[in-house]
Amino acid sequence: MKVLLSWLREFAPLEGSAEELGDVMSDLGMAVEELTTFSYPGIIVARVLETRAHPDADRVQLVDVDTGDGEALQIVCGAFNMSAGDLVPLATTGTVMPNGMEIAARKMRGQLSNGMLCSAAELELGLDAEGIMLLPGDLTVGDALDAQLGLGGDALYDLEVNPNRPDAMSVAGVARDAAARLGVPFAIPERSVGSSGRAVAGSASVELVDTKLCGRFVAKVVRGVEIGVSPIQRQLRLTLCGMRPINSVVDASNYVMLELGVPNHAYDLALVPDGALRVRRARDGETLVTLDDVERTLTDDDGLICDGTDRPIGLAGVMGGADTEIGDTTIDVLLEAAWWDPPSISRTARRHHLRSEASARFERGSDPMLLEAACDRFADLLGATLDDGVIDERGELPWPRRVRVRTARVGRLLGTALRRDQVVDELEPIGFATTEVDDDLDVEIPTWRYDSETEIDVIEEIARHYGYDRLGRTVPRSPDAGSLTPYQQDRHLVRDTLVGLGLDEAMPLPLLGPETHLEAGLVDHQPLALLNPLTSEESVLRSSLLPGLLRAVRYNQSHRNDDVGLFELGKVFQRGEEGAELPDEREHVAVALAGRDAADAKRALDALVATLALDGVRVENADDLGGMHPTRAARVLVCDESVGVVGEVDPAVLDRFEIQGRLGWFELHVGRILELPHGERPYREVSLFPSSDIDLAFVVDDTIAADAVGATLVEAGGDEVVTLRLFDVYRGEQLGEGQRSLAYALRLQAADRTLADDEIAAIRQRCIDAVTSTHGAVLRG
Repeated sequence: MKVLLSWLREFAPLEGSAEELGDVMSDLGMAVEELTTFSYPGIIVARVLETRAHPDADRVQLVDVDTGDGEALQIVCGAFNMSAGDLVPLATTGTVMPNGMEIAARKMRGQLSNGMLCSAAELELGLDAEGIMLLPGDLTVGDALDAQLGLGGDALYDLEVNPNRPDAMSVAGVARDAAARLGVPFAIPERSVGSSGRAVAGSASVELVDTKLCGRFVAKVVRGVEIGVSPIQRQLRLTLCGMRPINSVVDASNYVMLELGVPNHAYDLALVPDGALRVRRARDGETLVTLDDVERTLTDDDGLICDGTDRPIGLAGVMGGADTEIGDTTIDVLLEAAWWDPPSISRTARRHHLRSEASARFERGSDPMLLEAACDRFADLLGATLDDGVIDERGELPWPRRVRVRTARVGRLLGTALRRDQVVDELEPIGFATTEVDDDLDVEIPTWRYDSETEIDVIEEIARHYGYDRLGRTVPRSPDAGSLTPYQQDRHLVRDTLVGLGLDEAMPLPLLGPETHLEAGLVDHQPLALLNPLTSEESVLRSSLLPGLLRAVRYNQSHRNDDVGLFELGKVFQRGEEGAELPDEREHVAVALAGRDAADAKRALDALVATLALDGVRVENADDLGGMHPTRAARVLVCDESVGVVGEVDPAVLDRFEIQGRLGWFELHVGRILELPHGERPYREVSLFPSSDIDLAFVVDDTIAADAVGATLVEAGGDEVVTLRLFDVYRGEQLGEGQRSLAYALRLQAADRTLADDEIAAIRQRCIDAVTSTHGAVLRG
C-alpha cells in the first residue's frame, strides 16, 4: 500500500518530518518498506516555442523553449510528442536528476543543448519513458515544477499491510491510525454536492436476491459527467500510488478507492435498462465478458450484478462487465458501492485469477458505513450533481460486534499492568467504543475492522497502540526438556563437514577377530578380548577404526564401487592404565579415500580443521605408524599433542585386504581435539586491491614435513600472504635418494594498496631465504 504524506494530512494534522512519521507507522505495524521524498531543484516549467529538424540527425530534433524570460533557449531532444505552446518540464544545466545524472550544456551532433526536457519516467512520476511529460496549460512558466505540482516537500510511503489490517488499505485508515498514536484529531471531510433536481428513485432501483453475498448495496445517479483528462495533481497521486490514469471518471473511482478504501463501480446509465440492478449468484456455466475483454465461465459460487433483465453486467466485487463500460459519450453515471462477503470474493478472485485492487480490499473487509460518503466523494471530484436521495439496500452484515475485554487478562497477556482507563484511552481514538462492565469493558468493534472478532484481537490493538517497545522484554523459557551439549553440537558439525565433502558414513561393527588388527598392520595394539563372544570372528573390541573401514572399502570394490569415500565417527577401545576397572573408551573419526593419496587425505583433514577452527594444528612425518605407509604418513599434532595420523595406508596392508590402488587415510581422537581450544574463527578484512600469484618449488629431504615448509613460507611472507597451496610433490632419480620436490602456490595481496613489483620480489626472496636456511632446502628452477 502506497500513501502520500500530503494526502494523509488532508485527514489529520500530522506534524513531524517524513522520517519521523515513517517510524510511527512502522511502530503501528504498517512497516515502511520504502520512503521516497520529492524534491526537484533546478527543474522548471518551460513553454515550447518552436520545434525544428536537426540539420545532422534524424532521431533528435531542436526545440526552442521559453523559461520565463521571453528568450528562446535551444534544447536537443529525442522525443517528438510536443508542439508549440505545450508546457514541459525542463532540467536546467547543473540539475542532478533523481537517478543521479547531472545535466550540463553539451553539443549533440554539432548543436548545443542547454538542458534536458524530461519524461515522466525520468522524474520518477510515472512509467512513460517514450515521450516528454506534457504539463497542464495553467502552470506558470519559469517556476519550479515541484511547487506547482504540489510535490514540494512531499513523501511517498510504501507500507507493508498485513491481511489483518483492512483499515490500512486506504489513506484515511492510515491517517486514522497515525493520528491516534500522535494524539491529533482525525476526520473524514464532508463533501457538498449539488442536486440535479431529480429523485434517484425514479432513475434507478436495486434488488438483493442473495443477502448473504451482499450485506449492503448503495447506488446513486451522477449527472452531467464530462469524460476527459483528470487534473495533473490527481493523475500524479494515482500514478505514485501504483495506478494508471485512464480518464476522469475511472480516475475518480480509483481515487475514492485509494482514499477511503471503498471500491466502487460506475455504469453508463444509458446502457442499464431503467437503471435497474439485481444482485444474485451465478448459474453454473453462465458467461460474462469482463472489462479486460475476456469471456469468463461462471459457477454458482460466483456473485453477479445484473441489470433489470437479469443479464450479467459485473462480476461482484472483482470486475465490471464490458457491456456497460464508461465511454466517450457517457453523460450520466449509475454509481454503486457495496459491501461483499469477503470469503465469497476471495474464492471468485482466485478461481478466475482476477486479483484486482477492489477484490483485495473486499477480501479483507471494507467499511460498509462509508459507502454513501464514497459516492458523494466521487461526484465531488467530477464536479457533477447527484439525484436526490439514495438507494440503500441491506443484506446480512456482521455488525454490530461486541466483545467482553477483561482488564486483568490484558495485563497477563501483555506483561504489564494497565488500568481500565488506560485501556479505554488506547481503544477510543481508533474507533473501538467501550462500555464499563464492573472491572471489565464491553468493546464495540468498528465497521472498518472486519478482522477483529475476539478478545485477543482487541488486546492486540491495545498492545499496538500502547507500543510494543513499552511492554518490556523478557526471555521466554524453552518448552524443550533438554538440548544438545556443546560436545554433541561439535560432533554434528564434524559429521556435517564430512558429508559436505561428499563422503558416505559407514558403521562397521566394533567387534573384530583376533587376527584382524595384525592384518591391518596394528602390531603394537593389544585389543581387549570379550569374555563370552558369540563367534571367534567377533571376539575382540577394535582399538582403531582402520580395520572396519578397510573391510568396508573391500566390500565396495568387490561390488565395482572402486573409488569410494567413507568416514566413521565411533568408539575405539584400548587397555586402561594399570588398576583401572574399565577400558579406555575413546571416540575417533576416520576417513578412507579409495583411489586417492596422502595429499587428498590431507586436504580432507584441512577442511575439517578449518570448520572446527582448531588452533596449533601441524603434521610431523613419521615411519612407525601402525598400518600406514612408511614414507607417506605423518602424525597429527594439536598444541604439540599427538591426536591422530594422516597419509596413505601401507600397500602391504591393502594387499592383505584385497584393496586395489592407493588409499588416503586419516584418523583423529575427536574426543580429545574437541577438548582443546577450537571454534574461535578469526576474520580479516577483505582487500579491495589486486592480488599477485607466485610459485616456488624446493628440493627438501624426505624427512621434512611439507606443512613445516608451508609454515615457514607463511611466516616469512607476513600479512601479504593470503593463501598458500601445495600443488605438486615430485620424486625422481635426478633429485637424488631421499629427496623430493615440494611446489607451493602463494597468493600475495595487501589490505591497503596494490603491491608493486619490487615489493613482490622482496617477499619472494624473503620466502626463499627462510626456507633454504631453515630446512636446508634448494630452490628448484
